[in-house]
Amino acid sequence: MSQIKGPAIFLAQFAGDEAPYNNLSDICNWVAGMGYKAVQIPTWDKRLFNLELAAESKDYCDEVQGIVAQHGLEISELSTHLQGQLVAVHPAYDTMFEGFAPEELKGKPADRTEWAISQLKAAAKASQNLGLTAHASFSGALLWQTVYPWPQRPAGLVEQGFAELAKRWLPILNAFDDAGVDVCYELHPGEDLHDGVTFERFLEATGNHARANLLYDPSHFVLQQLDYLSFIDIYHERIKAFHVKDAEFNMNGRSGIYGGYQSWVDRPGRFRSLGDGQIDFSGIFSKLTQYGFSGWAVLEWECCLKHPEQGAKEGAEFIKKHLIRRAEKAFDDFASVGADEALNNKILGL
Repeated sequence: MSQIKGPAIFLAQFAGDEAPYNNLSDICNWVAGMGYKAVQIPTWDKRLFNLELAAESKDYCDEVQGIVAQHGLEISELSTHLQGQLVAVHPAYDTMFEGFAPEELKGKPADRTEWAISQLKAAAKASQNLGLTAHASFSGALLWQTVYPWPQRPAGLVEQGFAELAKRWLPILNAFDDAGVDVCYELHPGEDLHDGVTFERFLEATGNHARANLLYDPSHFVLQQLDYLSFIDIYHERIKAFHVKDAEFNMNGRSGIYGGYQSWVDRPGRFRSLGDGQIDFSGIFSKLTQYGFSGWAVLEWECCLKHPEQGAKEGAEFIKKHLIRRAEKAFDDFASVGADEALNNKILGL
């Protein structure tokens, strides 16, 4: 019976210039010591991973696998969240996103877009070389600055925006299809793909591309006040990756989902360490298990209060506690009388 694997951990929020966070071997040793079984690797961080080399060299990928395996770990997915963001950037955000790309691309938005697309294609090949089947990313955004419908959007604006987004992503999705890997979009405010409706718009624009799938992260749905359990019922066939991240929404009389430009600690909607927020993870793990999700449960630590080391340590145990071993038989099988057509006819009065 298939079941969710875990616990795994996304390394992006923990990488740093000090040991043990500044190289792949040491950080793997650190997370293995807390009980993690897999790592999700950010591909933009050269301290941990060389994406370009991984796309070109199977030997390098074997070396990376060896480092990870040496600590009793696997690789759950690679991540291109920062590069995916740059596939589509509205000019209003050019300056704020320049730090996501190489220095030589500053002030060159068209070149930056092409670089981002090449990075995603490299990630497809690198994932294939590593034997992975899912990849985590963002969609980028051309329409986000129009998210609230005032001033009124001109007719056709949304459709044109998604048509352009699909045009940029289709060659990437095809590259991932050639590699046998699913692109799993994390639905996230700031991206044109931020909820179920926008994901459906994108699917339609890409001709329901088989490789356009979802990274399920309920924390972003809490902040949008979206029903994260019903979301699984609707989109479970496209959920191919899973971030386990907690959040809370504290309704008050001063600010709401837009947050009033406040810092994270003061916003009504804020991310928390696992178990400190409001999310019903028992319900989530139950639904994902019910629908046969067999990917990794990956901790993404983001908390406005708790230290990351404490969050990571507690997160491993939290995920372990929520993993469900699928039952191999029905609980009432002891009372079964087996198949008997004559008996069934008698019960039916036939």
